[in-house]
Amino acid sequence: MTLQHETRTIDLGIEGMTCASCVSRVEKRLGKLDGVAAEVNLATEKARVSFPSTTSIDDLVEAVRAAGYTAIVPVAPTEQNSGDLGGHAGVGAAQHGVSGGGSGVVHAAGASSVAASSVGERSAARGAGSGAAASDPLMTRLVISALLTVPVVVIAMVPVLQFTYWQWFSLALAAPVVVWGGWPFHRAAAVNLRHGSLTMDTLVSLGTLTAFAWSLWALFFGHAGMPGMTHEWTFGVRGAPGGDIYLEVAAGVITILLLGRVLEQRSKRRAGQSLRTLLELAPREVSVLRGEGAAEREERVRIESLRPGDLFVVRPGERIAADGVVVRGEAGVDESMLTGEPAPVDVAPGTSVTAATIVHGGSLVVAAERVGGDTRLAQIARLVEDAQLGKSRAQRLADRISAVFVPIVIGLAVATAIVWVATGSPVEQAITAAVAVLVIACPCALGLATPMAILVGTGRGAERGILITGPEALDRAGDVDTILLDKTGTLTTGRMSLTAVTIADGSVGIGTAGGGAALDLAAALERSSEHPVARAIVDGADASGSTWRGVQVSDFRAHAGLGVTGVVDGVPAAAGRPAFLVDLGYRMPAALDARAAASDDTLVAVGSAGEVQALIEVGDRVRDGAREAVDRLRALGLRPALVTGDAARPAARVAAALGIDEVHAGVSPEGKLEIVRREQGQGHRVAMVGDGVNDAAALAAADLGIAMGGGTDAAASASDLALTRDEPGAIADAISLARSTLRTIKGNLFWAFAYNVAAIPLAAAGFLNPMIAGAAMAFSSVFVVLNSLRLRRA
Repeated sequence: MTLQHETRTIDLGIEGMTCASCVSRVEKRLGKLDGVAAEVNLATEKARVSFPSTTSIDDLVEAVRAAGYTAIVPVAPTEQNSGDLGGHAGVGAAQHGVSGGGSGVVHAAGASSVAASSVGERSAARGAGSGAAASDPLMTRLVISALLTVPVVVIAMVPVLQFTYWQWFSLALAAPVVVWGGWPFHRAAAVNLRHGSLTMDTLVSLGTLTAFAWSLWALFFGHAGMPGMTHEWTFGVRGAPGGDIYLEVAAGVITILLLGRVLEQRSKRRAGQSLRTLLELAPREVSVLRGEGAAEREERVRIESLRPGDLFVVRPGERIAADGVVVRGEAGVDESMLTGEPAPVDVAPGTSVTAATIVHGGSLVVAAERVGGDTRLAQIARLVEDAQLGKSRAQRLADRISAVFVPIVIGLAVATAIVWVATGSPVEQAITAAVAVLVIACPCALGLATPMAILVGTGRGAERGILITGPEALDRAGDVDTILLDKTGTLTTGRMSLTAVTIADGSVGIGTAGGGAALDLAAALERSSEHPVARAIVDGADASGSTWRGVQVSDFRAHAGLGVTGVVDGVPAAAGRPAFLVDLGYRMPAALDARAAASDDTLVAVGSAGEVQALIEVGDRVRDGAREAVDRLRALGLRPALVTGDAARPAARVAAALGIDEVHAGVSPEGKLEIVRREQGQGHRVAMVGDGVNDAAALAAADLGIAMGGGTDAAASASDLALTRDEPGAIADAISLARSTLRTIKGNLFWAFAYNVAAIPLAAAGFLNPMIAGAAMAFSSVFVVLNSLRLRRA
């Protein structure tokens, strides 16, 4: 009989990772435990670990520690302190707690499901804040190091500025940069070395410390400390040993790479932001009904106190606190955060409603069914984080090559010294040549290759309304072949507006006989309504130059979810759903009945004197330039497809107008995510464009997520490219700029490595002393900068 062990999953925070090799080391160390599988994400600094019940969490923490890093275990708070999280509790339970294979969250003793679920926000906040917290001291380190390094480099490279004892002044400035400024590199190198690994941090630390140590020897024991000493611009290492210092090399390398680290850190700040913006949609308090009949009363409580079965009240403009069923009241519910569609959905007793959606035009009493971490909002939040954690972040080329490049360089430096000594050269010259090899190989250009191109590319993008998150987004933009386009808010305006007025004889247009009068009547009746359809009618009447505001309405009454009635100039009138007016006894002309059957838009019937006078159509319209944007995407080699939560007919109409052949209509947020994954499973590299919470999970899962301007924060924070220009043409601009930036990065990396390959043999042969090597290294950095600046014209 085989004993089956339950498989559990936990998300651990991982501190101390600096590059792709760190990710690999953590995964390998955890993978050595029996039955354990780990997926580590450098950007979010998290590890999702699946492990058998026979393995303890302490074993996982110890494995991470053995790899040289720190593991942070999520701890379920007690129900008492979960209240500190307010309305944010409930989202993200399963992904941050320890979960069994389908058995749900394993809670700490005494912790309720609501309390345990609040771990999600606490951990998400920690994940989001870790990048920012780490960035501030890193930025301080960079600024101070730069201020100290600039005079050191300038004086060393311009002999006329080398005053008496300038070398000791340079030492005073360079020492803090090498020791304190370079501490992150030295520490990482020591940790990696202790665990038998060599990375770029190793090369940076070894090269800078060697150059610094050699300079100290030359100052205190050689001739470099003498008054009147100047740098000699001579090639080769066969001069008098001990006469040169290389402080500008040591300080310059540290400062340049600190700049690269700061720019890289900025892209990591966004980790967890998607979850936080989703969590902020949930209300913090809810009005719960207590008692029955005449004793029924409202009690305002914090969201954590809400339980399945509770009745709660939602008033106009408020967000619904939990998934449930309407038991009393009628209203319109704005579900755009889920469906992306601007038209509110009319609800009545028996209708299911979703947490975080907004009520308009009436009050509702809702029976809670799913609360906290079980709501649909919580499920979408989990989908977003799952997609982010599982996304394969492209590694920088320098990190991928470091496993081979670093040990080769160190080996060459050691071999250089040995060969020089073996051929009878003085030890000082042998060490000088070895130092030149390390200095020439120090990855200044490599460190600048990615961040400098990103700095210029993102600056150019900001001018064009395009926000690029970092090198991972650029890598993914390079090879996408399929682009999924959300309809509402992306290719269409996302706002309800007046599209047509049809009068009783079938004529269409505001200017037709009776068309303007019908619009005036509808605007007068709808003036007091805050429903989006009513606002569209009023705005449309104003735009037509109507004088409806002089029309007087008496006996006004709003019928939640149906329409409005009143008396205009002594004549009863109504505006609302066509079926509502028919129920009131208004006769529907045949031409209007036919128009209603054929229309894809939201219809408002306007009736007076017992007859429907006109049908007003309100809907979303295609954005200006959307067709041209789709054509440009095709020209970039992308296959466009429309993905929308809207119905099939309006989706097909928009697709036809834009020349898009592939349409997915009536798709839920989960369905959009499934389409992304299905396309990826077929071997396609997928870009997703959206603007709402309903797009967030698909944006995060796509190879390239693009958030449209004017969209929600959840969509923007789940994306790789965010557009502040609220126009379709920005989509093609973003992909084009991203690809140009990626090409520049690859060019920078190629020339940086080519420079190393060409220069290292010269240094090993003694043709370059460390000072010349440092100047050459600086030139390679200048080349990278100039090449990157070409993006300003992209």
